[in-house]
Amino acid sequence: MADKNLQELKKEYNEIPIPEELDLVVKNAFRDSGVYNTRIKTIYKRSGVAVASLAISTGILTVGVNSSPAFADKLSKIPVVSSIVKVITFKEYNINEDKYKANIEVPSIEGLENKALEDSLNEKYISENKKLYEDFITDMEGLKKIDDGHLGIESGYVVKTDNENILSIGRYVVNTVGTSSTTFEYDTIDKKNEILITLPSLFKDNKYIEIISENIKEQMRGQMKSDSKKVYWIDDESGNGNMDIFKEISENQNFYINDQSQLVISFNKYEVAPGYMGIVEFTISTDILSDVLVSNEYIK
Repeated sequence: MADKNLQELKKEYNEIPIPEELDLVVKNAFRDSGVYNTRIKTIYKRSGVAVASLAISTGILTVGVNSSPAFADKLSKIPVVSSIVKVITFKEYNINEDKYKANIEVPSIEGLENKALEDSLNEKYISENKKLYEDFITDMEGLKKIDDGHLGIESGYVVKTDNENILSIGRYVVNTVGTSSTTFEYDTIDKKNEILITLPSLFKDNKYIEIISENIKEQMRGQMKSDSKKVYWIDDESGNGNMDIFKEISENQNFYINDQSQLVISFNKYEVAPGYMGIVEFTISTDILSDVLVSNEYIK
């Protein structure tokens, strides 16, 4: 039945006459974009549906809708596709010499209607990576003067979550000077409301710090008990520890929201464990957070 309705809707849509005003708008749009050639003219004449689809995607349907009630009525039955928010590589810095290697990728977010947020994030990414590159050049030139040492840096990004509600992007930096150090930083965006989500904004008050911290310690102990190769810097059962023991997360601890709508807390290399453990993450059960969450909009 659903397929029949869809076919009928497609048939009705194909039979919709395209208003002359829309015809002119589309042609002008093609000309303005520099792609109005003979081939496109042919495609345009052959497929009114293709042209209408293009008009939807470029936001030039106003004239058509206003001048043709029938067109507007049929169009109202067609699902609207929201703008696509995506992450691309904006710029790359590369150095590939015998002792000195740098590979720095600068991410850029596109598609947000909230241009203030989009611009602020992209400016941050540009600034961060420009400084990484400039610092690398300074250090490299210093080492070249004394003809000693090796230097390496790699920076890039990963998209941890990208669904209809959430975009979580992580930026990493790996420095190699003798031993390596690795850091990760995340930005999590509410794609519907187009706001940046912070960890405190998810909770009613700061009780989340203790709840999450205790759960992480419990997970750490469980992992160490089941796998002798895993080590975390926490108090042992006798209460003995060292100066670097993990006590609690920070108010703005590094985090992201995964595809299962769960909170994931992230720690950088050496932050709560020996270097060989690398970046460590802990998924927090939503059950233990339910009483302190502001809502279940993001964490479910």
